[in-house]
Amino acid sequence: MELIRILIIIVSLLPFAASDRQGDALYDMKLKLNATGTQLTDWNQNQVNPCTWNSVICDSSNNVVQVTLASMGFTGVLSPRIGDLEHLNVLSLPGNKITGGIPEQLGNLSSLTSLDLEDNLLVGEIPSSLGHLSKLQLLILSQNSLNGSIPDTLATISSLTDIRFSGNNLTCGANFANACVSSSSYQGASRGSKIGIVLGSVGGVIGLLIIGALFIICNGRKKNHLREVFVDVSGEDDRRIAFGQLKRFAWRELQLATDNFSEKNVLGQGGFGKVYKGALPDGTKIAVKRLTDYESPGGESAFLREVELISVAVHRNLLRLIGFCTTQTERLLVYPFMQNLSVAYRLREFKPGEPILDWTARKRVAIGTARGLEYLHEHCNPKIIHRDVKAANVLLDEGFEPVVGDFGLAKLVDVQKTSVTTQVRGTMGHIAPEYLSTGKSSERTDVFGYGIMLLEVVTGQRAIDFSRLEEEDDVLLLDHVKKLQREGQLDAIVDRNLSSNFDRQEVEMMMQIALLCTQGSPEDRPSMSEVVRMLEGEGLAERWEEWQQVEVSRRQDYERMQQRFDWGEDSIYNQDAIELSSGR
Repeated sequence: MELIRILIIIVSLLPFAASDRQGDALYDMKLKLNATGTQLTDWNQNQVNPCTWNSVICDSSNNVVQVTLASMGFTGVLSPRIGDLEHLNVLSLPGNKITGGIPEQLGNLSSLTSLDLEDNLLVGEIPSSLGHLSKLQLLILSQNSLNGSIPDTLATISSLTDIRFSGNNLTCGANFANACVSSSSYQGASRGSKIGIVLGSVGGVIGLLIIGALFIICNGRKKNHLREVFVDVSGEDDRRIAFGQLKRFAWRELQLATDNFSEKNVLGQGGFGKVYKGALPDGTKIAVKRLTDYESPGGESAFLREVELISVAVHRNLLRLIGFCTTQTERLLVYPFMQNLSVAYRLREFKPGEPILDWTARKRVAIGTARGLEYLHEHCNPKIIHRDVKAANVLLDEGFEPVVGDFGLAKLVDVQKTSVTTQVRGTMGHIAPEYLSTGKSSERTDVFGYGIMLLEVVTGQRAIDFSRLEEEDDVLLLDHVKKLQREGQLDAIVDRNLSSNFDRQEVEMMMQIALLCTQGSPEDRPSMSEVVRMLEGEGLAERWEEWQQVEVSRRQDYERMQQRFDWGEDSIYNQDAIELSSGR
C-alpha cells in the first residue's frame, strides 16, 4: 500500500515537473538572449507554470506549443535548452540581433511546424539535425550570416512547403540535389502544395535553378498537381506566409454548423456583418463571422492575403483564427466560441442572475487587452492596427481571460510608415479625433480606443449615452469622466454594479491611464508598451504629473478666452445702452 501511495504522489507531480522543466528551459532562453530588465519581466524562474508568461502559448495540457518574440532587440544567443520544449509547434524570433549559431538541439523539437529566425546575426552552418523535424512546414532563416551547404537532410522532410534562405552565404551542393532525386518521401513534398525556396548567393542561385528543375522531374512522374515552384533570386523578401494550421471550410460545413445561419444563433452584429454560434461534427463550438460589407480590391486573393497575415498574429490575448471560407459571393471567418461572450455583454447586457464582472476580472481585461495590442503594434511585421478597440470587441474565454477580437477593420502597416490613410471606419465615441478629421490612423489611434475601453471597464457605461442630456451636456463618456475627475467625484465614476468591491487606488490608476491614452494629440499618448508598464506600476506618476500640468494650463487658457468673450459681450451690450440713452 505504501508503494502504491508513493506511485500516486509521483504521478500527481508529473505535470508540475513538466511545467518546471519547460519553465527552466524558457528562463535559460531569456538569459541567453540577454533580455533587458524591462523585457520578459513575467518570465520568472520562481513561477512554476510558464503558460501564464507573455508571448508563450500552451495547450490544454499545459505544454508550451508556441513562443513568439519578434523584433524585441535581443542581442544574445539561442539557448540549447530550447530543445527541451518537446511539444513546441512554433518558434518565432525574427527581427532581433541574435548572434552565434543555430543549436543542433533544435532538431529535438519533433512537433515543430514553423521555425522563423529571419533577420538576425546568426552565423555558422545550418545544423543537419533540423532534418529530424518531420512535421516542419515553414523554415525561415533569411537575412542572417549563415554559410556552408544546405543540409541534404532537409530534403527528407515531406511536410516542408516554404523555405527561405536569402541574405546568407549558403550553397546548394550536389548532396542536397541528389537527395531530391533519390528520396521517395521528398518526391511528395510539393504534391498539391506551394514550394518556396529562397537563397542569397550566386552559387545558390545556380543550385536553386537546378533544384527547381529537379522538383518538377521528381514529381512529374507522379502526375501530381504542382501549383507553383517559387524561385526568388533578387534577395528581396516578400514576406510570404504559409496558412499553417488554418482550415479552409466548405460553405456547406458552415451552413450545417450554424443551422443554415439561423437568426437564433446570432451572437452579435456590426458594420461588417453578423456573427453566428455554431458547432462542428466533432462537437467543437465555433463563432462564424459572415462578412456582408467586405470591400477589398482584388476579391478573393486580397481576402486570402489578409487572412494569412492576420493568422500569424498569435498571442494569448488575441482571438485565434481557426479557418475561413470563400465563395464567389461570400467571405466567412471562423473563430473559437468564447463562452463568456464580450466584455460589453458582461458590463451592460448580462441577464438577471448572471454574475457581474468583478474588479479582479476587470483588471485582467485591462492588462490582457493592453498586452494583445502591444503585440499587434510592436511585435508583428507588418504591424497591425486594429482600428475598433472597444469593450464589445474584447471577448472572454471560459476562464474570463480577455482576447482581442474582430479584425474586420484591422489594417496592416509597413514598419517604415507611421500611419495609413483609409476610409474612416469604427464606432463613434471610440474614434480618435485625428482619425475622424484626417482619415489617418496609427498605433496611437488604437491607444485612444483602448483608453475609452478602460473608461467602459471602470464605469460600465457606453462611450456615447444620450440619456445624460437630461442632466448635463456631456454625451461623450470621456467628457463626463473628465468632469467628475476634476470635481473629485471618484465614487460617481465607478460602476454601481461593483458596489464597494473595488480597490480605490487601482481605480485611480486606471482612470489616470485612460485619460493619458485619450489625449487630443496622438503624439502625447503613450505607446501600448508604455501602457503595459504603467499598469504594472512603472512610470505612471511622472506621466500623470505632466498631464495635470498641461491640463491646468489648457483650462486656464480656456477660462481666459471665455472671460474675454464674456467681457466682449458686456462691452457691446453697454455700448448699445449708451447710444440708446444719449440725446435724441
